[in-house]
Amino acid sequence: MTKRTSASGPTYRVPFRRRREGKTDYRKRLRFLFSRKPRVVVRRSNKYVKMQLVLTDMAIDKTFVSVISSELNRYGYKGGKSNLPAAYLTGLLFGEKAKKAGFDEGILDIGLLTPVHGSNVYAALKGVIDSGMEVPHDSVVFPSDERIRGEHIAAFLNDTTITDNFEMVKENIKAGKAVDREETNET
Repeated sequence: MTKRTSASGPTYRVPFRRRREGKTDYRKRLRFLFSRKPRVVVRRSNKYVKMQLVLTDMAIDKTFVSVISSELNRYGYKGGKSNLPAAYLTGLLFGEKAKKAGFDEGILDIGLLTPVHGSNVYAALKGVIDSGMEVPHDSVVFPSDERIRGEHIAAFLNDTTITDNFEMVKENIKAGKAVDREETNET
């Protein structure tokens, strides 16, 4: 007689589809919902960093503010869109837009990403904190200021204009000043 290794029988309960696909951690989601605070959702891909401010209403999520790192072009950013400085600037831009929309607090939601100290996710969180939003955090997880400014990239490429561009874009975001496309192409 062979022993069955697959789940079968009348008492077997099939997990939810999104859990089976590895997309949702329902225990973590339930804790977010009970907090009744807006979620600062951070997602990253190989090309971009995406951030959203999401509120849950009954059974649906509503997005009120959304920012993607490709929007940094409007402020004169010339670097990569998925690196650490871009993540920080995306968080800063997100925080400014969220404050204008009337939100001043939130709770970080990184989904199924592994929480690694000093990663792009925490650089984006530092940008949100520096914009003035209140998000519960521990400052130990933030990357160093040198890495946020992109000094490690500038040293690798022997290009000092990277840190200058970062500071210029940071000031443009805080001032809410978008740069003309012609100015961006000339420099």
